[in-house]
Amino acid sequence: MLVLNNISFEFGSRYLYHETSWHIKPFEKIGLIGANGTGKSTLLRIINGDYTLSAGELTKRRDLTIGFLNQDLLSYESGKSILIVAMEAFVKQNELTAEIDKLLHLLETDHSESILNRLHDAQSHFDALDGYQIRTKAETVLEGLGFSTADLERPLNEFSGGWRMRVMLAKILLGKPDLLLLDEPTNHLDLPSIEWMEEYLDSYEGTVVIVSHDRFFLDRVVNKIAEISDTKITTYPGNYSFYMEAKSLSEELQHNQFKNQEKQIREQEKFIERFRAKASKAKAVQSRIKALERVARISDVNDPAATININFNFNIQPGKTIASLDVISKKYKELGIFDNTRIKIDRGDKIALIGANGKGKSTLLRMIDGSEPFDGEFEDGHNVVKAFYAQHQLESLNLENDMLQEMRDCAPDQTDTTLRTLLGAFLFSGDDVFKKIRVLSGGEKSRVALAKTILTKANFMLLDEPTNHLDIQSVNILIQVLQKFKGSYLIVSHDRFFLAEVANKIWYIEDKKLKEYPGTYAEYEEWLERKRTEASVKPAKEIVVEKAPLKEKENNAQKQADKEKKKQHQKLGSAVKSLEQKLEELKKEKEKLLSEMSEVGNYSDPQKNKKLQNHFSMIELELSKIQAEWEQAFSQMIELEG
Repeated sequence: MLVLNNISFEFGSRYLYHETSWHIKPFEKIGLIGANGTGKSTLLRIINGDYTLSAGELTKRRDLTIGFLNQDLLSYESGKSILIVAMEAFVKQNELTAEIDKLLHLLETDHSESILNRLHDAQSHFDALDGYQIRTKAETVLEGLGFSTADLERPLNEFSGGWRMRVMLAKILLGKPDLLLLDEPTNHLDLPSIEWMEEYLDSYEGTVVIVSHDRFFLDRVVNKIAEISDTKITTYPGNYSFYMEAKSLSEELQHNQFKNQEKQIREQEKFIERFRAKASKAKAVQSRIKALERVARISDVNDPAATININFNFNIQPGKTIASLDVISKKYKELGIFDNTRIKIDRGDKIALIGANGKGKSTLLRMIDGSEPFDGEFEDGHNVVKAFYAQHQLESLNLENDMLQEMRDCAPDQTDTTLRTLLGAFLFSGDDVFKKIRVLSGGEKSRVALAKTILTKANFMLLDEPTNHLDIQSVNILIQVLQKFKGSYLIVSHDRFFLAEVANKIWYIEDKKLKEYPGTYAEYEEWLERKRTEASVKPAKEIVVEKAPLKEKENNAQKQADKEKKKQHQKLGSAVKSLEQKLEELKKEKEKLLSEMSEVGNYSDPQKNKKLQNHFSMIELELSKIQAEWEQAFSQMIELEG
């Protein structure tokens, strides 16, 4: 389908790719990965024909059609409705529509056979291209990407950049190109839209190349990984998880080969040094020198994985309650966001707030921050120091500052060594720290803004889509930062791998109420899947058609049933609350045991170690039992509410 043969491409004074090749075959679903700055987006532009190679050649099928989703599309402007913009993908069908309209207009005054024949041919061709279904197809894709039916007639210019990008994505998908190039498509999608996209791409009949930092998305969509590293493109079969395993084995083999070769070289060099001055060994020495010169050196593995080696502490310990809100109502004009809901955050909470866009996730963060008014009461906890990270903070960076100066301005009491260490943790090393903010990419600016958030010494952080514009390596860094963070935080994100690594509670908004699942994201997904399965196999209730008004006796029976239902709901609510408290206590006991087990004096003493392990096993069993009881009680309570 498309071949990059022995290509090189220079950017500035360095090579992004040098004498490397890549063959893209029909029907492949490829994840294109690599660290920031390795040239992933550039490679997509080369394939699309936007950039010219320095050397090598790109060959492709003559009739190959390409659809390219890239960040430049954010600037696309139109006063047309988003439905019309999306339907622009159907070029031939739109041309035929215009021709049919023109011929119908001519028929009003010209009834000749030639006009009738032309109209018949145009309508037949339009029908053959499934032209009568293009509106339905466009509506289906737009609604799959999160637009409501009412949105479809609104002009594109009324929507924000992220929503416009969804329209452009819909337009590209509807065009069904042979080769689909997607640059970070999930940045502009919420979780329901990402799940829809996964299903759509899974059944897509063309070839797809995706640049993405979303591991879950790559795992569920791609069947091949292409990695850009050290100016080369290396391919691996399978999804991202399979790539990680294959790469680990490959690197282990390479490292062992490197060590063996280094050992052999050292032995040869010792022999040469020992006998260099002896005439009787001159021939053997020269032979070994020449042999060493001919050796093809194996390089050691260059491990790009960065690890955090500093602690992120705060100066003030907060009270037990971080924040509490009693929301009577929150509206935008006539649009209701929250209605009679209570919100409480406790010390130690690591909360992921998930759900579809437009439900009020970012609004809730601002309400907790105190920057968004609402009808109700808000109370900050004792000694709480907040930090709020959101995408608009990128705009507040001083473009004329270099990174180090930007950090100095944020924390004048910190030494340059500390600031450089923190920037190093966010993948800025050496002279990188003297780069001006204005020359940084979106991902690099995000990392600087995140580093500044850490510097605030906050004990409670609000993070709105912190993984947007970060590559996989940078997401790993952020995960390590949050895992080391001893305070509390509330995160809005659609990156499921990220959430699975950092959250101990899940919040979601349903029916204008905030609801909570007291567990990890993986546990939440399992619980949700069980709920869906139970709902799908539950027998339908028999429909009874009343032929006459209920008698007084039947009315009393209904009232009694309602009373029992309410009583049962209250009982289940108390049980759920009690079980949640037990779960919290057991989790704290588990953490305490893990800490004790890691102490040298305990794990080096067989008796102490065995006693602690037995206790740990008992806690694990009890946790599993209480979790199952909670899920059953919670499901029954939700069922009674239905």
